[in-house]
Amino acid sequence: MVYFCTVNQNNIVMDYIREDIKELRRRLEEEERHFIQVVAGPRQVGKTTIVRQFMKSTKLTCVFASADDANTDSGEWITVQWSAARMKLAQSEEKEIVLIIDEIQRLENWSQIVKREWDADTFNDIPIKVVLLGSSRLLLKKGLNESLAGRFEKISLTHWTYPEMQDAFGFTLDEYIFYGGYPGAAKLIKNFGRWRDYIKNSMVDSHINRDILMLTQVNKPALMRSLFDLGTLYSSKELSLTKVLGHLQDAGNTTTLTHYLELLDSAGLLGGLQKFSRRGRKRASVPKFQVYNQAFLSASSSAGMATIRKDPKKWGQWLESAVGAHLINWAMKYPLQLYYWREKNQEVDFVVVYQEKIIAIEVKSNHKPAGKGMAAFSEQFNPHQKLLVGQSGISPELFLRLKPDDLL
Repeated sequence: MVYFCTVNQNNIVMDYIREDIKELRRRLEEEERHFIQVVAGPRQVGKTTIVRQFMKSTKLTCVFASADDANTDSGEWITVQWSAARMKLAQSEEKEIVLIIDEIQRLENWSQIVKREWDADTFNDIPIKVVLLGSSRLLLKKGLNESLAGRFEKISLTHWTYPEMQDAFGFTLDEYIFYGGYPGAAKLIKNFGRWRDYIKNSMVDSHINRDILMLTQVNKPALMRSLFDLGTLYSSKELSLTKVLGHLQDAGNTTTLTHYLELLDSAGLLGGLQKFSRRGRKRASVPKFQVYNQAFLSASSSAGMATIRKDPKKWGQWLESAVGAHLINWAMKYPLQLYYWREKNQEVDFVVVYQEKIIAIEVKSNHKPAGKGMAAFSEQFNPHQKLLVGQSGISPELFLRLKPDDLL
């Protein structure tokens, strides 16, 4: 692995280079201008960092602008930045230029304006390559599908993996299972209270306020926040939305909760896995809550890592949630579907459908009794691969290093 800087005295690696920058560099340094490059992912996973690293390492001339710095929400701000890039190209001897716009989803009608400017450059043979960065998958997807179909390629950044946190910050397996993959919080883990406050106040609140509430109509924000808080506590567990309503004080209905869960999922915070059936996802099934980052689960607890680690049942939940977080982040980056399966008292923790193959995954910790779910699932669906993670199976450390193709 390559770094721009070395390890400092606090054992914190600065400017760690993620693998995604290689693909971004390859696409942008192609001779011809082909597609708009869209770098998408949750907040604080390194989207802005990798484009700045690209700017430092490339010979191409780059223009960077962030919608966070704009004094307006009008998408016409994009036209101003685009015009500045055209002028810089015209006044230089460069053959091409790269325009990078961060937090693009903040601006009104951004996709229509990007389409207009991109098509104008295409018509006039102006060689401006474009990179768009965004942290709201829901709004990005809507804009890309409505206006920019056929004009873009996507690079999806996920929460940091175990190998990345180990390489960059020296995380042990237990530390990753508990503290998750937020590089900005890594230096705080020796002080659980401070780390917990940072995750709750600077990470979760920022995600919800800036990626959901500022950009989407939410009639009951307190209800959505309560859903997130409860869902994180139940990460890797099933809980019907009807029962969720029984736990929450704010009035609502299951349709509202389903919508809010979709918003939380689009922000890379909390997902609700659906039950697997012969036709794939079984709609209206009891969701299995799953955090995208273990930091959310641990920050919802008042107990630190040492206390959770000593409790076999609790640590079993944390381990299963860590496996689920690894898998749900795969679903952000790769063309796969993730489910769980249950019939009566028989269950399989996770079911991955990838390249038309079914992969069944069971997580086994010391407290969890051996079940017959895998045998029952195999009899019904004949999966391509059956994996046991944990006791008497693949070690969690090995599994958290795998990628989807490794399962095939």
